[in-house]
Amino acid sequence: MDELLTSAQMRAIEREAIATGAVTGLELMERAGAGVVAAIFETWPALASAPGRAVVLCGPGNNGGDGFVVARLLAGRGWTVEVALLGQAERLPPDAAANCARWCETGTVRPLEDAPEMLSGPPPALVVDALFGTGLTRPVGGVAARILGQVAEMRARDGVRVVAVDIPSGICADSGRVLGSFAPADLTVSFHAEKLGHCLGAAARHSRKVVVKDIGLPHEAGPEVVRRVAPPAPSRLAKGEEAHKYDHGHVMVLSGGPGRSGAARLAARGALRVGAGLVTLGTPPAALAEVAAQVTAIMLRPVAGAGELSALLEDRRFNAIALGPGLGLKAGHAALVAAALATGRGAVLDADALTLVARDAALFAALHGGCVLTPHGGEFRRLFPDIAERLDAPALSGPAFSTVDAVRAAAMRAGCAVLLKGAVTVIAGPEGQCAVLDSIRDRAAPWLATAGAGDVLAGMIAGLRARGLAPMPAAEAAAWLHAAAARRFGPGLIAEDLPEALPAVLRDLGL
Repeated sequence: MDELLTSAQMRAIEREAIATGAVTGLELMERAGAGVVAAIFETWPALASAPGRAVVLCGPGNNGGDGFVVARLLAGRGWTVEVALLGQAERLPPDAAANCARWCETGTVRPLEDAPEMLSGPPPALVVDALFGTGLTRPVGGVAARILGQVAEMRARDGVRVVAVDIPSGICADSGRVLGSFAPADLTVSFHAEKLGHCLGAAARHSRKVVVKDIGLPHEAGPEVVRRVAPPAPSRLAKGEEAHKYDHGHVMVLSGGPGRSGAARLAARGALRVGAGLVTLGTPPAALAEVAAQVTAIMLRPVAGAGELSALLEDRRFNAIALGPGLGLKAGHAALVAAALATGRGAVLDADALTLVARDAALFAALHGGCVLTPHGGEFRRLFPDIAERLDAPALSGPAFSTVDAVRAAAMRAGCAVLLKGAVTVIAGPEGQCAVLDSIRDRAAPWLATAGAGDVLAGMIAGLRARGLAPMPAAEAAAWLHAAAARRFGPGLIAEDLPEALPAVLRDLGL
């Protein structure tokens, strides 16, 4: 499932299923606990045949109820299980109280204050964190914070396996931001669908592995739900047997002057490799010889200023423009950006173009629905300082302001698609649609942390825009292909390698 839910969306799905009689709360809790136990033994098969000691930390809500189910099921498989509860059993919600009572038929519940004693001595084989889950709304403090700190220390020092139910306690399920204290998990087991917090914020360090278990909830996602970026459909990227090069668009990439043309050449190569029919570099006359010595399939046109660019773009076959990589910030460059925007054609703004837009209110106002902005974190702060300030502020309550919230707000303000680059790339459109590409855990692409990788991405988006993809689909497909190319190439990647890795990635998709 590609949905990434907020805690409120997940609760609404559960309430609807219970209200319609499709399932009871007790059944959901039983399925969740069984899912956690199944995930434990799937992740560490040796534990299934070698029962050990487990400490289960239960909270005062339904997450704690899941923990009681886990404790009972582990004990039923021969494990020695100790349970500690934050709060009083008589104040648990009804379903959690019922499962606490079931556990007490064979086991005991001790107060969370006793957890240090339970965790002392020979380290347990498992610690199950069922303290807060997705319901956390304020920073974790007091005894819970002390216990989570002890668990984190034992994990680092003794290699104790930590399993989080739904999300590690202390992590905001909507933003991935830390609220107070938290203990990183080796395994997080979520239900029905991943939550936004599994992919955002501190996600890469709060859990080594996230598993989603089906608990039998019917649901159809609405447009407000954030999606994980999926591999592009081959049909969207294929070329017809009788297609002409102009059937796949013509990209104009603006280059900087002498000694500054490399970034634009990278973007142009990305556009060509992703399937644009033609790519032209618009180059200052003084840099023509430099660029001509480096390119072959990419065409060249001299562009001395905004007037010459406008004249060139009168040719409607130029249907996408990439500008910013290596462009420069000198007098006249803002006019180039203005001339490109004035055409109303698909425009991908990166690097220097973003800085120029951030400096000039008139340029910002000229942005239109055919644009895609591709900032990194620093450029995002220059473009949207108030939004970035809110994102950078400490998280004091949940749901905390998230990267998704920030990029959605930015896209609505700019009136166009915004792609915020990073290990977790967030893409949003002006009507609130949003998708996330999380290149973390088993999808990590750390080799993208290299100069010029973003220039290639900008060119790829422009190439897909030229081929007819709308701004959001073009940004999503390019981001997915970009990360896949980096993973396929692997260590030693430099930006020049990304376009050359694309053919293999496209073949892997079935093209």
